[in-house]
Amino acid sequence: MYTYMNVDYIIVGFGLAGLNFAEKLRQEKKSFVVFDNESEDASLVAGGIFNPVILKRFTLAWNADEQLSYAKQNYENIENFLEETFLTSKKILRRFNSAEEQNNWFTAGDKNRLAPFLNSKLIPKVNGMSSEFSFGQVDQTGLINTNKLISSYKSFLKKNLQLIEEAFNYESLDIQENSYRDLKFNHIVFAEGYGLRNNPFFNHLPLVGNKGEYITIKCEGLNLEEMIKFSLFILPLGENFYKVGATYEINFEDRLPTEKAKQLIKDKLDAVLKLPYTVVKQESGVRPTTKDRRPFIGRHHQYANIYINNGYGSRGIIISPSAAHWLYNFIENNEDLPAEVNVDRFN
Repeated sequence: MYTYMNVDYIIVGFGLAGLNFAEKLRQEKKSFVVFDNESEDASLVAGGIFNPVILKRFTLAWNADEQLSYAKQNYENIENFLEETFLTSKKILRRFNSAEEQNNWFTAGDKNRLAPFLNSKLIPKVNGMSSEFSFGQVDQTGLINTNKLISSYKSFLKKNLQLIEEAFNYESLDIQENSYRDLKFNHIVFAEGYGLRNNPFFNHLPLVGNKGEYITIKCEGLNLEEMIKFSLFILPLGENFYKVGATYEINFEDRLPTEKAKQLIKDKLDAVLKLPYTVVKQESGVRPTTKDRRPFIGRHHQYANIYINNGYGSRGIIISPSAAHWLYNFIENNEDLPAEVNVDRFN
């Protein structure tokens, strides 16, 4: 049935978690196949921002300074390997709402681990935007074109007959024989995003779906080079197009874009943007988040050859390359996982 009859790994799901683990396997010269039917689209809809700072409170995300360096190198390696460009360095300008926020910015910027990211020089104004209290600049940030990244990597997998574009059937998995239909494997890693809720091996985990919606606008005269952060992000796409969002909704009926979310984004945007614009697109996806904001990584509590790599929420761009490294060394070299991400904390 399958071209590869014996592989070291099966990966189920191909968002950022699955992609980065596949890349780790490729680097380590392990054989693998990927099952993906594009039923989960959070990575494709994502804004693609790599930013180590939580800009609501001016704090560093969990070990994000260490993870950022590793992630950048990882994505640059993928660019070189696939001979494509996905990564663009762009500053973030954080719009201040008050003098108090300005003071909090400077206080945070004096801390050793935040100092490399929070620039002490304020930006007094940005063309086309209200700016009574100026903007703070975040350094070492940027954008990844997640659509192009995932699409290009899938093309490589297709060419090498490593991509199986169909839904994974859990009932066809024989755990005792390490087989899936005619396919033999040593390990299987589930990286299905929000699809985890249908996985009989891991659906006991407290995964929280968080629906996010973006709009894309066309705005002549804004001419932004940097990303803007206020209660939303404005992300420059080029040629006067900008992606704006996102919403965070844990109570949702389906994955479809809603008029309510579109209006919420527009209301927040209209409060700061002083130029006319046209909405040209709206998109939505469901982020796989966890209650403690740490991913699920590790081995099934009963079956030694089944693993999970999931739960990255909106931080998958930075964390998932490091997580792929941790999971690989956990499986192959018996190295301990960081306790904060080890799925055993819920078993």
